[in-house]
Amino acid sequence: MSDTDVSAIHTAVAAYYDATLAAHGPTSRGVDWRDAHSHSLRHAQFLRLTRGDPDASVIDLGCGYGDFLTTLRRDGHRGHYLGVDVAPAMITTARTLHGEAEDRAWQLGAEPQASADYTIASGIMNVRRGAPPAVWHAYIDGILDTLARRSRRGFGFNMLTLWSDPEKRRPDLHYADPVAMFAYCLQRWGRHVAVLQDYGLWEFTVLVRHTSQTANPNPVAP
Repeated sequence: MSDTDVSAIHTAVAAYYDATLAAHGPTSRGVDWRDAHSHSLRHAQFLRLTRGDPDASVIDLGCGYGDFLTTLRRDGHRGHYLGVDVAPAMITTARTLHGEAEDRAWQLGAEPQASADYTIASGIMNVRRGAPPAVWHAYIDGILDTLARRSRRGFGFNMLTLWSDPEKRRPDLHYADPVAMFAYCLQRWGRHVAVLQDYGLWEFTVLVRHTSQTANPNPVAP
């Protein structure tokens, strides 16, 4: 995938989300989710990575206005959080709403300037904005590589599911096969992969834990 393709996608995505934020403000609609309830359900899936690990650091790739930070803190998480987004207005709004301190920072761009224990990406692989399917698939592979490379313990992401009603799908959105994505992640990053599609939305969440962080020194045979 060429740098020109990546730049074009980032430009289109940034313009799209800057526009939704301008239209709806720092709300669920402002990051193109249907409502606050569905927004909260998406956040809750990622807490399976961080719950029980309250001091772990987290990178939120495609952070929007930083609402996942609020979810983390409500869940008792106190580790460092880095929010990263390609949309300038989102980062500006996140800084205004949440500030910057020792436990939080914001970065404009697509590649985090640091690594963390966990990385997550919510919604950033859905809005194609006219990119050809082959280009978009390569773009997704790049995002997954970034999530894996920038995480020490594990990462998570969500995607719209092909197990949805065909007549309700939007032509400007990308839909993925959760079974194929499960197999892809198993092949790339080992067997500690979970696919969640039981939370009532037409999407799925994938959680990957790096094998080096989950190995049992005294395994029990199945």
